[in-house]
Amino acid sequence: MRWIWIDKFTEFNSGKNAVAIKNITMAEEHIHDHFPGFPIMPECLMIEAMAQTAGILVGQARDYKEKVILAKINKAVFFRYAKPGDTLEIHAKINSIADEAASTKGKIVCDGKTVAEIDLMFSHIDQNLAGAEFPEENFVFTELFSVVLRNSGVPGPNMELN
Repeated sequence: MRWIWIDKFTEFNSGKNAVAIKNITMAEEHIHDHFPGFPIMPECLMIEAMAQTAGILVGQARDYKEKVILAKINKAVFFRYAKPGDTLEIHAKINSIADEAASTKGKIVCDGKTVAEIDLMFSHIDQNLAGAEFPEENFVFTELFSVVLRNSGVPGPNMELN
């Protein structure tokens, strides 16, 4: 099972930056299970939402030709809780991109207040220097991600923006 931690892109500037949203609801089981009696969005899932937002931005910048995976969390600082009823804005920006990797800088905002600052490093595993073998198919950018992209008007793998 693949979980998608973003609902929609509200802004997407190819090779530069993107903004996605995540609506937090009581209908999500992890909200109840994380801290019983104190429902909040787990910080690790906010990191994953940033990784998905920034990873799609990086993948699209290279026409989804690379398998982009999260390689390193350079920074993850949290300033407040995110709770049911909140809408998170996930802002991701490409700092640098090369054949082997990309670095991104990000911020999660709710109601104009910073929830987290998250900077990530991604690896283009098809360009890895270790010579490891990976499957031919792109197991990162799947049809599940394509649905989010299509519903946001963002070009996905083998998609044209209309």
